Amino acid sequence: MRIYTRTGDKGETGLFGGKRVSKASARIEAYGTVDELNATLGMAASQVASSEMRKMIERLQNELHIVCADLANPDLKGQSPRITAGHVAGLETLCDQLDETLPLLKRFILPGGSFAGALLHYARTVARRCERCIVELSRHDEINPEVLKYLNRLSDLLFLMARAINQEAGVAEIHPDYSQGA
Repeated sequence: MRIYTRTGDKGETGLFGGKRVSKASARIEAYGTVDELNATLGMAASQVASSEMRKMIERLQNELHIVCADLANPDLKGQSPRITAGHVAGLETLCDQLDETLPLLKRFILPGGSFAGALLHYARTVARRCERCIVELSRHDEINPEVLKYLNRLSDLLFLMARAINQEAGVAEIHPDYSQGA
């Protein structure tokens, strides 16, 4: 099977069901940004020492494929994988589990730390961009509302994962210094 099809050479791509749309459409921007998030998580996974954390990232990557399939099918009644309330609840459970292992956070922290931690912080920012893209898409197209909930929880989870990785690596959290430059 060839990787190229030539069907997108004029700036259009196909959605589930065969409808052709511009590669610059809000829908394509949304699931393209989710794909970017997935690749960012792949980079993070390559740097994470903990097999448990790598398995968690792999789970998230698989779920992000479901998010892409969900967004690629504008027919919400059509047959394709969908993000459900169960996926959202699963993220909440992971957040609660990680949060119990971390010191109470009373102030903002600067994103960074170990390389793996910094990559997870970066993934969190890409998740927030995904969320913004999907909000924009939802202004003119109907979407599965669970997708927005999922990405909102995912960014929270990625923040906690970054903190956990940095804690495991013995890297101290750095708080912003608002007095600099004054």
